[in-house]
Amino acid sequence: MTPASGFGLTGVDFAYGETQALAGLDISLAPGRFYGIVGPNGCGKTTFLDLLTGGKSPDQGSVTFENRPVAEYRRRDLARMVALVPQDFGIDFAFTVQEVVLMGRHPHISRFASPGAEDWRQVDAAMEAIGISHFKDRFVNELSGGEKQRVVVARALAQQTPYLLFDEATSSLDVQYTMQIFNVAKKLVQEEDRTVIAVIHNLNLAAAYCDELIFMQKGTVAACGPTDTVLDPAMIKKVFGVESRVAFDEFSNTQQISFRYWS
Repeated sequence: MTPASGFGLTGVDFAYGETQALAGLDISLAPGRFYGIVGPNGCGKTTFLDLLTGGKSPDQGSVTFENRPVAEYRRRDLARMVALVPQDFGIDFAFTVQEVVLMGRHPHISRFASPGAEDWRQVDAAMEAIGISHFKDRFVNELSGGEKQRVVVARALAQQTPYLLFDEATSSLDVQYTMQIFNVAKKLVQEEDRTVIAVIHNLNLAAAYCDELIFMQKGTVAACGPTDTVLDPAMIKKVFGVESRVAFDEFSNTQQISFRYWS
């Protein structure tokens, strides 16, 4: 099950005390793909990402990255390879936007060294890509929730990692900025062979951008595969408990889902 490169989870269990969060996960994530992780609240999506980043260790089974246990990586080395955009981001100190984005460069800067020209170039490029250059000198603790989230995405882009993980990275953003961020992510996958693994609540967003979907249900993987194969009304009914219709939309050139729910 473990791939020659990318992530591999084999027989993974994880629990919070008496509450089982993940059970028997066997899945491999190859590089150069845009993965969407979908499923109802509490099904283990965030815990899944925490295992990939080494933030949590499995109770049973193994989690590997590039055919090596994630636990064997030094934090700094892993941070050069994997960047995470978390759900929640809080800074109580008065850092500017530019300073926060620069934090993404710390894994690449030697201890006691100052940022170099390449570091500043990546910071500027990340802010430009996310459209926040015009408020780079504002203090982060004075920004709106959506503005802060865009700063965190820019920080992850500045980290310049081959793997980019989103944990509901656009949940507080309007449709314009959501699409902007996902367009940037898709471009990285298509043009630079990067890998994006994103927890996504909006199934239409997942359908529009993801090469493959991972449906999670009660701590297990209900289905995993190409989006146009696994995204069907039967799977949506099984995982989310709602009736749906999946149809190809010529305007977006993707599958689109409409829903019906009876209480």
